[in-house]
This record gives sequence, C-alpha cells and structure tokens, in this order.
Amino acid sequence: MILKRKKTWEINIGSLKIGGENPIVIQSMCDTKTHNVEATVQQILNLEKKGCELIRVAVPEEKDAKVLTKIIAQIHIPLVADIHFLPKMALLALDHPIAKLRINPGNFLDKNLLKEVIAKAKDKKVAIRIGVNAGSLEQKFWNKYKAPTPQALVESALESIKFFEKENFQNLIISVKTENVLNNIQAYRLLSSKTDYPLHLGVTHAGDQFDGTVKNSIGIGALIADGIGDTIRVSLAADPIEEIKVCKMILKSFKLYTKEPDIIACPTCGRISIDLKKILKEVKEKTKHLQNVRIAVMGCEVNGPGEARESDFGITGSNGKGIIFKKGKIIARVPENEIVDKLIEIIEKNSKF
Repeated sequence: MILKRKKTWEINIGSLKIGGENPIVIQSMCDTKTHNVEATVQQILNLEKKGCELIRVAVPEEKDAKVLTKIIAQIHIPLVADIHFLPKMALLALDHPIAKLRINPGNFLDKNLLKEVIAKAKDKKVAIRIGVNAGSLEQKFWNKYKAPTPQALVESALESIKFFEKENFQNLIISVKTENVLNNIQAYRLLSSKTDYPLHLGVTHAGDQFDGTVKNSIGIGALIADGIGDTIRVSLAADPIEEIKVCKMILKSFKLYTKEPDIIACPTCGRISIDLKKILKEVKEKTKHLQNVRIAVMGCEVNGPGEARESDFGITGSNGKGIIFKKGKIIARVPENEIVDKLIEIIEKNSKF
C-alpha cells in the first residue's frame, strides 16, 4: 500500500521546495547559543551528516542576529531564524540571507510592526512559519475557549493567515503545536481541512529522549498516516542528533525515507540460537550507505524467512550457520560469522540498491 498525501501549496524555503508533491522535510533546532558561531556551525554540520535538511536557530538578542550571515556561509542547508517575542529581532534577522522566519503570532502584539516584518520578508523572498503554540495562545482565544483546545489553536492560525494574506503574503507554512498529543492530532486534522498551506508537524515540549520519542511518534505518525504534513521536527530534551534519528524512523515506517536502509528485527525469544543483537548492530553499521532497501534480521531458521517476506533481503540462522533470503526465499547459506558481509555483497550486486 502506498501512502497518499494531501497535496498542499508549494513554497520555497531557500533551496528547498516544501509542500506540493515534494518529500517531507526533516528539521531540527540547535541548542547552542546562536552567537557562539563556532559551536552553532559545528552542531549544524553534525546534524547535516545525520540527515537534517532544514535547521532553526534561536534569535532572542541582537548578538544572535548579527552572526547569522557568518553561520549561513559555513553550512549547506537552509537556516530558519526563530523569533519568539520581538519583531525587532525579525527585522534584524532579515538583514541576513536566512531562508525562513518562525514567528509566534501570540507574541507579536504590535500589528504595525508585524506588517513591517511581512513587507521585509516579502522583499527578501523569505518564507514565514506561523507557529501557533499552546503556551503562548492569544488571550482572546483563552477567554473564548478557556484552554488551548484544537479549535482555539486553529482559529488563531486562520486569523493569522488572513492577516498575512491581506498584506499580500502567501509564502507561508503553518504549525499548531501543543504537548497534549490527542489535542495536537485533532488540531492538525482540523487545520488541514481548512487550509492548503503546507504544514509543519511536531509535538511541543514532549519530554526527554524516551518520553518525547513516544509522544512524537504517535502525534506525528497519526497525521502522516492521514496524509498530513510537509515538514517535521521531533522535539526532544536531548541531543538534536536524536531528533533526526527519530524523524527518519517515523518516515521509514511509512516508506517515505529511503536514503538509508529500513532495518527490521524480530523480538528476542527462547528460539534464538544466533547472536541476534550483535548481528543486528553490525548490519546497521555496515549498511548505512545503502538506499531504498528493506533488510530483515531474524532470529530463527524456522519462521524467519516467512515472517520477513515483505523485506527485500534478510538474514537468519542457527547454531553457527547463517541463511540469506530474498523476499522470503533462501538464496545463500554461509557461516554465521560471514553472514553480514555476504549479505552486503549480494545487495550491492543488485543495481537497484
């Protein structure tokens, strides 16, 4: 089954095309102080290597805005300036070759200053993300709904969209984030039904690496299953590298990320008579260069090939003997200690991979 995605309007974010029929873009955010150029650049370069395609940095002070050009000159992916409170910081950031601004409409109370930001972004051909957040929802929506409900978040987003459109600005991407996973899902579903702008998915302040991974996987995964979403960011109180890993795994689960293998493995049980955990680790390390391939690492000869017949290739074995199979059919038998290298050799002979 091929996932059918909603076709949204296509916009440009630097060299990236977002929305339309373009692949979902993986985003993260630096946890460095932006004015520390060396640390920020190094983190972005590390994130690039792991698969980050769009990076956001915080711009709370003038010293952060002033160094944006220096950072951009040393990286290879589009940069987003995150503006939480001060329109002045947005105007300063726009003096640099950024690809996108992220603003929170609940914190931009002076609409005349917001108009200045919009006009300058339009002149610079910079995209803007309207980032509605439960933690900074406008007071009038609190008064109306008594909580950051899905309806409140969406109404805020739609009001901001109308404001931008009145200023003849449509280079927009929208998000409506809350830490309540169910509200998050409902808000995005409602928003998707009311607008064709591309949507940025995420669950805000979701928690540490374990808790945040689970919440984001549910919150983002449910929406992607609905065909919703054009960019994603997994928010974790952890190293941003971990965010990229989870993003890729979510997309792999829907066959939407093929730049590295999708590796599955059976759960361990008493039937296993090979060193499954060691072999799985070796497969993951040695197959990073392969693309558009699904590999199964199974624990027993009895059920392994049959259970993994949907995979392109797989390995299993017992008592020191290894088996390599393709689409569930055995194609080679080798000693267990040679199985991973032989698997890679067989895959690489097939030009598809």
